[in-house]
Amino acid sequence: MTDGVVGRVDDAAWDALRAAAREAMTRAYAPYSKFPVGVAGLVDDGRVVTGCNVENASYGLGLCAECGMVSDLARTGGGRLVAVACVGGDGRPLMPCGRCRQLLWEHGGADMLIETVSLGIVPMREVLPDAFGPDDLVAAAERGQG
Repeated sequence: MTDGVVGRVDDAAWDALRAAAREAMTRAYAPYSKFPVGVAGLVDDGRVVTGCNVENASYGLGLCAECGMVSDLARTGGGRLVAVACVGGDGRPLMPCGRCRQLLWEHGGADMLIETVSLGIVPMREVLPDAFGPDDLVAAAERGQG
C-alpha cells in the first residue's frame, strides 16, 4: 500500500481506504442527525483501522468516527496514521471537525495525509497549521512551565 516512505500512498491504497470508510459508515449509529460518517486510516505498519460515528440522546456525548478509528488504532497495536479518508452518508469525502483534526494530529502528525473536500489530498500541516501537540508539552516542561 505504501512505498515505504511515510507520506507516500498510492492510488490503490486511497481506493481501499475510501472503500473501508464507506463500509464503516454503514455501521454508524446516527438516529438523531441522520448523518452517518465513516473513516479509515492507513497505519505505518500497513494495517487499516476504521471508525464510525456513534450518537447519543444526550447530543454532546456523541462520538465522532475519528474517535472510533483512533480507538481501533490503539486496540490493534498502536502505530502512526499515515493516511486518512473520511466519508459522509453519500460516500463522498468529508472534512473532520476541529476536535478530530487535533486527534488526527496527535496520532499521525504533520506528515499524515488526509483527503479534503476542496484541496484534495494534503498533509495535516496544511489542514491544521500551527497545531498544538505533544512536542509543545515537552518544550513547555523544558522551560519549567509544565
